[in-house]
Amino acid sequence: MRTLSDSTRQQAQALMEMYPTKEAAMLPVLHLAQKEFGLIDDEAEQVVAEVMGISPVSVRETSRFYFMYHHHPVGKYHLQVCQNISCTIMGAETILDHIKRRLGIEAEERTEDGLFSVERVECIACCDRGPAMLVNDKLHTGLTPDKIDGIIKESDPERKLDHMQSEGNKE
Repeated sequence: MRTLSDSTRQQAQALMEMYPTKEAAMLPVLHLAQKEFGLIDDEAEQVVAEVMGISPVSVRETSRFYFMYHHHPVGKYHLQVCQNISCTIMGAETILDHIKRRLGIEAEERTEDGLFSVERVECIACCDRGPAMLVNDKLHTGLTPDKIDGIIKESDPERKLDHMQSEGNKE
């Protein structure tokens, strides 16, 4: 079974001491674990429960409720497209479809080179500026297929997009 490094355990302990209850520190401790392990899978949930001295079920319920915790490996650039009703009405499905075509992957997948992954997420609190998406922790709003191409090229300047079909150039 994996374990957290001594440094991360110390950080977790310091966080738990800052809050009135151990459970109140769960979100930042989960972030520490995700940073160290790269995701929050079943084993990571068990480790967090052990470090915090709380029920593994509590950790699992919390980690599965929030989309900010990844339960599968994600790319260096993790694209999280809002699928809330506001963003959907403003074209989120078109944006998601464009991303999938450009990267050659489906939602919940990662590109072969490990650079990109994409997933649908619930509201990211930008309902007035949709469609919206997070790339890692950076917010992008008012998305269009051209903006998506720019974001991909900015993240990976070597990636070739010109041979792929774009929204405005359907065959």
